[in-house]
Amino acid sequence: MARIFYSMAGEGRGHATRVRVVVEALRAEHELTLFAPGHAFEVLEPLYRHTPVRVVPIPGLLFAYNKRRQVDFLRTTTRSLGFAWRLPALRARITEEIRRDPPDLAIVDFEPALPRAARACGVPFISFDHQHFLVYNDLSSLPRWLRRQAAFMGLAVRCMYRGQAASIVSSFYQPRLKRGCEHVRQIGVLLRDEILRAVPSRQGHLAAYFRRFSIGRELAALKAGARGREVRIYGLGERPAEGPLRFMPMDEPRLIADLASCEGLVTTAGNQLVGEALYLGKPVLALPEPKNYEQYINAHFLGESGAGAWAEMERIEPSAVDAFVGRLDEFRARIDRNLVSGNRAALEAIRAHLPRRAKAPLAPLPVVQTAP
Repeated sequence: MARIFYSMAGEGRGHATRVRVVVEALRAEHELTLFAPGHAFEVLEPLYRHTPVRVVPIPGLLFAYNKRRQVDFLRTTTRSLGFAWRLPALRARITEEIRRDPPDLAIVDFEPALPRAARACGVPFISFDHQHFLVYNDLSSLPRWLRRQAAFMGLAVRCMYRGQAASIVSSFYQPRLKRGCEHVRQIGVLLRDEILRAVPSRQGHLAAYFRRFSIGRELAALKAGARGREVRIYGLGERPAEGPLRFMPMDEPRLIADLASCEGLVTTAGNQLVGEALYLGKPVLALPEPKNYEQYINAHFLGESGAGAWAEMERIEPSAVDAFVGRLDEFRARIDRNLVSGNRAALEAIRAHLPRRAKAPLAPLPVVQTAP
């Protein structure tokens, strides 16, 4: 048995989902302490409240949004500076945890305090996230304006931490690595058991997910462009139907069921949900949140893969939805489900860095049945 410390970012659902998959694979054999901020703590703490897995709340970085529901860079930067000011105290707090119960390994999902504490105490750590694609991958296929944004964001990623024993990048797309980055392990997204157990089918409806807010334009485009198909929308709360639009309460099992049985998904361009949809064989129309440039990059590579399309949320027209619905069969044929799943590769990479005495056989993963 090994003792593992694991920290993560708290913005969005992808970090918590990725961590949960790893924890479920390891917790029967190993002792885990999770350092979770923001949304990640809200998701993980109830799941592990009465288990041996410790979930410790920590401060973290969160995006700030303006009244137009765009990422507010000034306020986000102000928050970041405040967090940077508090970072030494957080590092000291985690250092005390390490000295009290020294872990064999630390795993870091885009969180800066644990790696600094681990380095100070001589504990090896692994970087395991999505965001490091900005550092390691060749992004030359991006349009020039987006390459500039990627370069700027890459500087911020480099500042998060250094000195990791290994780097694992989890993504639904895998552009080639830059020269000199051959040591980086590229894997697909990590898939929850609920996704692995789902049986894909095609029941005629579209599924949609929007994170926390809507600007209204995308709803109008769905209403007019879905060719009469019912659209089951999650993330905006329950409310009366508007034509073919059905606003669903946020219920995870129901969302997964509707995702598994839909014809295609319309969603913001987060790495995790897009990857889950592709694994279930569902084409995706991605709508990046305004000024969320990481989502623009995700959307670009989705379009490049041929497994879906994308449009700017602020400029989406019914014709874009209509074109997506009209090309569902074409998109579906381009999906490579084997490329999307990263569970096995992730666990193998982590296991390689555990003490020899702590290594245990990996349990087989469930096999997803495909619809005819």
